[in-house]
This record gives sequence, C-alpha cells and structure tokens, in this order.
Amino acid sequence: MSVIWNQTVLRLRLGLLTLLLFAIGQGQGCQVQSSGAAETKDWWETAQFYQIYPRSFKDSDGDGIGDLNGITSKLEYLKDLGVTAAWLSPIFASPMVDFGYDISDFFDIQPEYGTLDDFRALIKKAKELDLKIILDFVPNHSSDENEWFKKSVKREKGYEDYYVWHDGKVNAETGKREPPTNWLQYFRGTAWEWNEERQQYYLHQFAVQQPDLNYRNPLVVEQMKRVLRYWLNEGVAGFRCDALPPLFEVLPDADGQYPDETVTGATDDPDDRDYLTTTYIEDRPETIDMVYQWRTVLDDHKRIYGGDTSVLLIETYSAAWFTMQFYGNRTTEGAHLPFNFNLITVMDQKGLSAQTVQEAIDLWLKNMPAGRTPNWVLGNHDKRRAASRYGVDHIDGMNMLVMILPGASVTYQGEEIGMTDGEISWEDTVDPWGCNSNPDIYEMYTRDPERTPFQWTGGSNAGFTDGPTTWLPLAGDYETVNVETELAAEHSHLKIYKMLVALRKSSKTLQNGSTKYLALTEDIFVVRRSLANSPTIVGVINFGSETKTIDLREFDKNLSGNLQLLVRSLESTKSEGTTFSAQMLSVDPAEALVLTTQ
Repeated sequence: MSVIWNQTVLRLRLGLLTLLLFAIGQGQGCQVQSSGAAETKDWWETAQFYQIYPRSFKDSDGDGIGDLNGITSKLEYLKDLGVTAAWLSPIFASPMVDFGYDISDFFDIQPEYGTLDDFRALIKKAKELDLKIILDFVPNHSSDENEWFKKSVKREKGYEDYYVWHDGKVNAETGKREPPTNWLQYFRGTAWEWNEERQQYYLHQFAVQQPDLNYRNPLVVEQMKRVLRYWLNEGVAGFRCDALPPLFEVLPDADGQYPDETVTGATDDPDDRDYLTTTYIEDRPETIDMVYQWRTVLDDHKRIYGGDTSVLLIETYSAAWFTMQFYGNRTTEGAHLPFNFNLITVMDQKGLSAQTVQEAIDLWLKNMPAGRTPNWVLGNHDKRRAASRYGVDHIDGMNMLVMILPGASVTYQGEEIGMTDGEISWEDTVDPWGCNSNPDIYEMYTRDPERTPFQWTGGSNAGFTDGPTTWLPLAGDYETVNVETELAAEHSHLKIYKMLVALRKSSKTLQNGSTKYLALTEDIFVVRRSLANSPTIVGVINFGSETKTIDLREFDKNLSGNLQLLVRSLESTKSEGTTFSAQMLSVDPAEALVLTTQ
C-alpha cells in the first residue's frame, strides 16, 4: 500500500509541476495577463468575503456572548460595506472547549448562539439583502461528547472505527503501555489519549476533547458529506473547510504500527508541535482527493437544485506544492479558493517591506495553476490582528493591496476599522492553546487577543452587548476605534475601506484587467491593473519611514502622464480628485494611494 501511495504522490507532484510550468510560461516576471476583454466571472471570483467570529460580533440577549440574532441585526452593516459573502466561524452544538471547533452535533446550533429557527431567519434576511452566508466546516475531528465518539468508545456496530484508535505499545524496559508514537498535537503535548473504557488510545491532533475522525472509513466519509448536504439544503452558499492538513495520517505498517516523527531543531520545547516534523500526520495525498469529493457534493447540489455556485474555501498553511493541488487538476475540480495566507506568514517571518510584499504575492501567483482564481487574506481569528501586525498606519495600505490585486479578498471582522489586539491577562485567558501552556509563555500561543468583541460604539461595552460583561475583555482602544466614530469622521479607515470595495465592484479593470506589480525600492511597492478601453488603476504604498519621490515610468513606461487620486490612506495630506505627475510622485512615510489614468 505504501508503494501505491508513493506513486500517487509522485503523479500528483508531476502533474502540479506541469501546471506550474504552464502558468509561469504565460506571464513575464511580475506580470499576470488577462484576456484583455471583459469577462463574465462567477460571483466568488471577485468576491469580498467577510469573516465573522460569532461569539465576538454582536450579542442580542445580554449574556455577553455574540449570537445569530446579533449577526442578523447587523447584516445591513455588511451590505453597506459592500460585502459579497459572510463566513461564520462554527455555530454548531459544542461543549466550547475550543469555542465551536469541538462539535457535539454537526446538525444543530449551539444554544448560546440561538436555534435553527434563528439561523433560518438569518439566511432569509441575508437573501433579502443579496448577501451570501458561508459556514465553517470542521471535518478533521468532533467533540468527545459527540454521539459518534461515545458509540465508538463502546465499539457499537458501524462506529467501531469512526475514529483513529490504537493499542499503543509496551515499553520493553518498564513494561508500561505507551502511546503508539511521539506525535504532538497543535495545542501542546502528545497527540494520543488513553481511553479507559475502550482500553485503547485515540488520536487527537488538537485538544484531548477533539478526537480525530477516521477518513479511511467510508462511513465517516459519507457521514461528513451528509453534513454538507444538510446545510446546503438550509440555504448556505458554501463552506470554509477548517484545518485540512491533518485530515489523514500515514497508513500503519504491516504490523499495524505508525512511524515516529523526527526532531526538527526548531525549538527546545518538547511539547511544542514544532519540536517534531509532521511528515506522517499532515499534507497526505488522500486529503487532496477528499477535497475533490466535497467539491463534487457541492456541484451536484447545484446541478440538482439550481441556483448560484456553492463555494468551497480551504484553510491550509501548507507549502505551495501541496496547497496548489487543492484547486484541482486537468480532470477534476477541487476547492474554488484554497486560502492564501502569504501576506500573513511571509511578514511574520521577515517583517513588512515592499520586498516582502512582493515575495508574498510571487509565492502565490507564480505557483498558482493557470486558469485559477487567487485570493488575499490579511488576518483571521487564529492570527494577531492585521493592524497590530502591520501597524495601524499601514492598515489602509494593506486593505488597498488586497482590493487592487486580482481575485477574491477576505476581511476579518474589525480590519475595516483598524481594530487592534486586546490585552488579555493569564487570568482572563480562555483559548485552549494558551491555557495548555503557563503564565510565562501563554502569550506565544493564545489567540484571545484577536478575538475580543467587535467595537460598534464608544459607549458601554463598545455597543457589543447590553449586558454587564463580555465573554472576553474589550480591547483598550474601543472608545476611539469603533464603527460609530469611524462613520462620523470626515476621513477614516472605515470610509477608505468602503471606497475601496465600491471601486472594486464598479471597475472593470479591477475585475478583469491584467496585473503588474513590483517592489520599486525596499520601501515603495507599486501595483498596476490595466484593461483595454478602460482606465488603468495604480496602487502605490510607502512601507518606509522616509518620504520618497518616484518615477513610475521605471515601473511602467506607459505611465508617463498625470494620474488622478481616487483613494488615499488616513494620514495622507493629498486630496482625492487631484492630479499628480507619474514622473515625480512624492509618497510620504506609510502613505498609500490609489490612482487612475482617467
């Protein structure tokens, strides 16, 4: 069997290489060509996706926890932003060990968030506003309180192998039973847990309470397809698939044993997942095929019932050679959009500069198979807020970047107003990743700071709840950074964001044009979108601390006349509608501009 899978990996890699060579051959350097003509794109190809973390978006009943009715009450805000589709982090029944990513019932709503009727009301209101709702699909694991797991523990018929069980091994020196391997979970420590009732270990790549489902069991595969069909029938427009890399682990050998991972040298902390490689527990070729099967479920639903395309979004931080396979191949369609986190990961490793921005964009566009749609993500509920990572003075520039680049873009709630991380003490920490550490190192792991309640107003509890408390403390700047203040200001992050979305929707150039981009200097990044018989759009961002005067002809010889300013960053002293010479454009520190040839 291992030989078969090795051959499968080889075929997949050769197929991907062919696609990459073809894609790279179509462009020249940092230029991506379009057809040059107006194209009819499906809704998701130029969509503005907006991630809602339900627990922190809007509370409707005063318990300090966001809920479905709160989301419904704010759908008009999303419509006003210009959002195409809202993606909701998990809303399913859960003990909330990992705040919804430990699901006890995939077919019901968490009572804290509301009821199925509340969900249906949300879908109804969204459709009235022409907004699409996308749900998180959490396929890798369930809660240990899920009935499937309880039945598997008891070895009930049909559920015996629903999860990954193993006898473990006996230490020859001590005679004691030990976990099957040295594999580590994401939340620190061993990925195996002994179950006394079943007298076996089960695999959990996340928390102990999140046992991994066994996708080598056809019954599990079909069950999870039932989950997809159920929510499609409830009116959702697609799914964002959570944590795909660990979906499959390597097959055991002829004796039923799994191999150990090797030490990486990346950290001295033996409980940190980075202490070991993840060769045998992530990025297996079977995962790619499973995504293809889910895409078929979505396409079949549209074929049978009609309506718009149901979209499949994939969360993966894997290397490009693996990630790009999620798109599909010459014969099979895969995910519409594997999420592109390069604007997060590259900057986390190397810092923010024009050079690192180009590197992040290159890493996606130069590896993406021909004919596929790119996407751009600045943040999410697992990463520190964009304004905290890049700096508040760069949030407008980064929002400009993802709106000007081709394809779809994703906004995490609060990025449109420049929300920053909250300060969460050890005593207030609730995220299991942080809680599984200790007071000295928890800030390295906790995801609570980026999950603080949304800041609607500068009043009591930021307008998030009418109740006395919030489930997480508010960020300290809520009195000045909030929707109410941003809307009242003459010029604000929120108004800039809305201008960018409106431009993106109205501009044929941004929807269909070719793309050229370049780090003109270490500090200055330029991107140009152009389309025959349409105005050219140019974005210029200064990531440095000094004013620079640039000649855009060095970037594009056709940019030789005057450019009109369309959108400017918050601290820019320039005025919209003013014209500037492309040959002598002065750009202040942290200034970001969107200009046009007409």
